[in-house]
Amino acid sequence: MTDPSSTATDASPIVPKPLRAAANPSPVTADQSPADRDVLPTVREMRLVVTADDHDAAVHFYRDVLGLPERASYSSPDGQVVILEAGRATLEIADRAQAEFIDRVEVGRRVAGHIRVAFEVADSAATARVLAEAGAEILAEATATPWSTMNARLNGPAGLQLTLFSDAPSAPDA
Repeated sequence: MTDPSSTATDASPIVPKPLRAAANPSPVTADQSPADRDVLPTVREMRLVVTADDHDAAVHFYRDVLGLPERASYSSPDGQVVILEAGRATLEIADRAQAEFIDRVEVGRRVAGHIRVAFEVADSAATARVLAEAGAEILAEATATPWSTMNARLNGPAGLQLTLFSDAPSAPDA
């Protein structure tokens, strides 16, 4: 259930800007053609909706073990849904080559499907152990990445492959 161009000079970095920005954006309506729109739509929230065969086990794992706070839950004779807060959300779109590279760095081989869920946590190694005790399968222990993070990879409930990432420890001063 869900709720209803860049410019640069040689001296400055490229900073993306919205294609068409307005001080007071007006809503985009369905009857407007793209050419008639003076403002791009604004996304207020992204939800990753997962269908779980064992709903209770998935809710327990992600809410009670991983610690995602419950925002809302709905139940009817037609089914149930729980909405969990997961902090800030981003949509990361990688081409196949980059996805394969990420898998090699984190796991050593290609293992992810076309969707993988990544959670930033305080300590990826410790969180991976806690999730494994709750039934997740560790595919790779926390590993240092070229992105200065420590990433662990797991298979979690509801068929989700998870990356847990945290800041890599600072290198000692020489």
